[in-house]
Amino acid sequence: MVSKTGALSVRPTGAVEAPALGVVPSHATAQAGTRSWLSRAGAYLALTKPRIIELLLVTTIPTMVVAHHGWPSVGLVLATLVGGSLSAGGANAGNMFLERDIDALMRRTSRRPLVIGAVTPRAALTFALALEAAAFVLLWWADNLLSASLAVAAAAFYVFVYTALLKRRSPQNIVIGGAAGAVPVLVGWAAVTGSLGWAPFALFVLVFLWTPPHFWALAIRYREDYARAEVPMMPVVRSLGRTSAEIMAYAVATVGCSLVFGVVAGMGWTYWGTALVSGAVLLALCGRLLVQRTAAVAMQVFHWSITYLSLVFVAMAVDVLLR
Repeated sequence: MVSKTGALSVRPTGAVEAPALGVVPSHATAQAGTRSWLSRAGAYLALTKPRIIELLLVTTIPTMVVAHHGWPSVGLVLATLVGGSLSAGGANAGNMFLERDIDALMRRTSRRPLVIGAVTPRAALTFALALEAAAFVLLWWADNLLSASLAVAAAAFYVFVYTALLKRRSPQNIVIGGAAGAVPVLVGWAAVTGSLGWAPFALFVLVFLWTPPHFWALAIRYREDYARAEVPMMPVVRSLGRTSAEIMAYAVATVGCSLVFGVVAGMGWTYWGTALVSGAVLLALCGRLLVQRTAAVAMQVFHWSITYLSLVFVAMAVDVLLR
């Protein structure tokens, strides 16, 4: 090769020239683009709080089995789960949109997408509205108008009543707001039957009563977080003794409601045995919290409350299928 000065330069055979300064190889650009897309998709997924939506599966499918007295069609189940997940995801995204200021103050929520700037507030709000619209259309088309209306009404209640009105003003925020989390059982029942009745109402009350002990136990663990954000959760504005007593009271009511459902729905021994044993464990742990009042015991109550709800709902489905 001859240079412009006329000097001869030799390039070793097989040598590869380094890219010019500032030029990024195309494969590196593609990899960066893929990582960016995945990161953005992950941020939007995080807006929906997928771990909370998991409880939707735990309560909705068994409710549909009981309502149908057996397995409903796969298409109906999938449509109800997808529609319910979209609605719950939209509600959670709306919740994050309204709470982005206090999320930044709490260690537990300081890495949420709106706090770290992974998603803009406007994009999060648009995403939430789009999910709710999609949920309503899907549930109306695949199920019926009642189930679609219930799902979207629950989302609106969660965002506007619990998040916007109650959470920063009342220690009873989660008690009233918990009604939104109990609606999926009504959605599942309505999807199958097109109507409601005493049995689905008993399930609604069961989940409604279960919510305060479940959430207040977690709030004990993160009491300093809520205090820093000035959110009047029960463990922040009341003593641990009072909070533990409230947890026990709601736990007793929850177990009692599970027995009422057993009578109303005509459940068999599989359900009764599971409800009684798992309920006894829940009450025992709440009793321990009354005595010890530590974050460690509170987290035992929190984790078992999830197991308890799962066992009760799975047992009701198994009971129906076995009979």
